[in-house]
Amino acid sequence: MLFRNTVVSCSVFALGLGLLWLMVQKLGMNVYLATAISFIVANSLHYLLGRLWIFPDSDRSLHSGYFYFFVNSGIGLASTMALFALFTEMVDLDYITARIVASVFAGLAIFASNAVLNFKVL
Repeated sequence: MLFRNTVVSCSVFALGLGLLWLMVQKLGMNVYLATAISFIVANSLHYLLGRLWIFPDSDRSLHSGYFYFFVNSGIGLASTMALFALFTEMVDLDYITARIVASVFAGLAIFASNAVLNFKVL
């Protein structure tokens, strides 16, 4: 499961980073708003791929699973945004680097929480 999660996570994370860059560099969007939007888009795609490939045997229904996944992702979003702000404001990292570093910590916590609480496979 961890391998499949890593493949999906890296893929949707790369997509999210690309979306973040596009919104900030090409559309002139605020980095915090763009970070939140790209996180939500990437995590929604992550749920779909996770449901189909990472946790295909989950007993939870598709809709309730997405609800719990999204609630869990809200915790991930809050921690990602807090770390993102810390790294951009206090450590003075550029926004892409800050997003990558923040995700290392938040991503592992989200995976573990989803595996235990949502998909109930660990």
